[in-house]
Amino acid sequence: MTERDMQKAALRGEPSYVWRAGQQRRLDMIVQAAGPRITGLVLENGCGVGMYVEKLTGLGSRVIGLEYDLERAAEARVNSDEIINAAGEFIPLPSATFDLILSHEVIEHVQDDRSAVCEMIRVLKPGGRAVIFCPNRGYPYETHGIFWNGKYHFGNKLFVNYLPRALRNKLAPHVRVYSRSDMQKLFDGLNVKFIERTVIFGAYDNIIARFGSLGKILRAILQFLEATPLKSLGLSHFWVVVENRVVKKTPSSINSSFFISRFT
Repeated sequence: MTERDMQKAALRGEPSYVWRAGQQRRLDMIVQAAGPRITGLVLENGCGVGMYVEKLTGLGSRVIGLEYDLERAAEARVNSDEIINAAGEFIPLPSATFDLILSHEVIEHVQDDRSAVCEMIRVLKPGGRAVIFCPNRGYPYETHGIFWNGKYHFGNKLFVNYLPRALRNKLAPHVRVYSRSDMQKLFDGLNVKFIERTVIFGAYDNIIARFGSLGKILRAILQFLEATPLKSLGLSHFWVVVENRVVKKTPSSINSSFFISRFT
């Protein structure tokens, strides 16, 4: 990575560039959580370079991708005209628009995670679902790197998330990490109900690529732990949230030319 790329990774994380078992597993979870909404209007809130946009479109969704970083949004637009360059805290779309929203490892990077969650709920149709993945504080590694002596150190850092919150945030001020209660606070006062609130382990594709069968055994063991109390040590929260308010007014339809104009 160049210094510029490392700084962007620190601020906004690294999107998926290669589709592997981990991404496919999460896509399967998204599809199961969505149910029939998968063929409706979908927002990927923080779409990166558009890999999930492409995969969901292939499953019959009409997917709108929202991405804050202009360069990544432009790259996503190579395969989709329906990409918006905007912040998740200020989604420039009507209320009660989407059947499904995907937020995949994004809210930890935004300036105001509570506002980002409120916006997602605002643009969901009544009965629409938001599928959210974000980092679990119980995971032994901080996967986003740390700052030490004014320099960013990329990569997994052991036990950083177990430090007192104030110290942990000094080492990793660029990214949040969530306990279950932290997650719950994001939804306090919102008219929602919860379909799923759990923690999952990763797919460890890099370990499998290096160690083969031993890596697959490790993955099987860790993913088995998702059915036990030890899931609290997992990599990511996986929450499925249903919008629960009643909206009397039919939302305006979305015109594709709106999205094209964001880049012209």
